[in-house]
Amino acid sequence: MTATVLAPAAFAPDRGRPRLALVGQAQREQGRLVREIRVLIAHGQTLVRAGLSSLLEGGSISVVGEAGGGDDAVTLARRLQPDVVLMDARLPGLDAVGAIKQMAAIPDLRVMMLTAADADEIVFTSLRAGVRAFLAEDAEPAELVRAVRLAARGEVLLSPSVAGKLIAEYVSLPDVKAPGSDQLEELTNREREVVALVGRGLTNKEIAEHLFVTPGTAKTHVSRAMVKLHARDRAQLVVIAYETGLASPRATTRPLALAT
Repeated sequence: MTATVLAPAAFAPDRGRPRLALVGQAQREQGRLVREIRVLIAHGQTLVRAGLSSLLEGGSISVVGEAGGGDDAVTLARRLQPDVVLMDARLPGLDAVGAIKQMAAIPDLRVMMLTAADADEIVFTSLRAGVRAFLAEDAEPAELVRAVRLAARGEVLLSPSVAGKLIAEYVSLPDVKAPGSDQLEELTNREREVVALVGRGLTNKEIAEHLFVTPGTAKTHVSRAMVKLHARDRAQLVVIAYETGLASPRATTRPLALAT
C-alpha cells in the first residue's frame, strides 16, 4: 500500500497546543492567526487522493499525508496526529471499520468517511465504530471543504443520502413514534421554518443568515421548537423534520450538520 507524508514540518509534537497559521494576504497584513486544520487522506486510488488533496489545500486546511490502505492510514494517523482523516469506505488492506476502531483511540481525531449511494451496511457499522461524519463521494468541492471544517470542530455531519438511510432505520424501530399533529400545531410559522432549515442541515449561524436574524434569535427558535416537539437533541429534531414532511431528502442538497 501507499503511505506518503506530505508535510513533515507540520508534525505536532505537542498535541495539546493548537497549531496556528497565517491565512491569506489580508490576514498576513493584519497579523491575524487562524487555526490550521490538518488532514490525512486515506483512499486506494492515487489520482483520487491527488484530487482530494488539491481541493483541500489552501486557506486554513493542510493535507499532511496520504495513505493507500487501511494499515497505512492507521500508522500515519498515529504518527501525524491529524485533526481529520478523510477515508474512503472501500479502503483496501485493513478494512475501514477495523481502521476506524484503531483510530478512535487517538485523542481529538475525527474520521470523515466518503460513501457511495448504496453503501448502507458500511454506514451503520462505521457509526457503531465511531465515525460521526459522512459525505457522499459525488459531493461538490465546496461541500467537501465545508464538511472537513465542520468535522474538525467535532460536529456530526451526514450527507443527505446517509441521513435518509438513518432516518428510515430510526423510524422503523417499534418504540419510535412521529410527533402528533397537535404538537406541530404548537409551533409558530417561524419555528416551523426553523425546523425545516435544521432538517436541511443548516447550523444556527446559517439559519440566522437565512432568516436575517441574530444567531441568538435563531438558537432561541431552535430551542423552543425542541421543547414543543419533545426532541431530546438536534439530531432528533432533524428526524422529526423528515417524519413530518418539513424537510425531505429531495430538498436537502448539503450534508447535515447536527450541531450549532
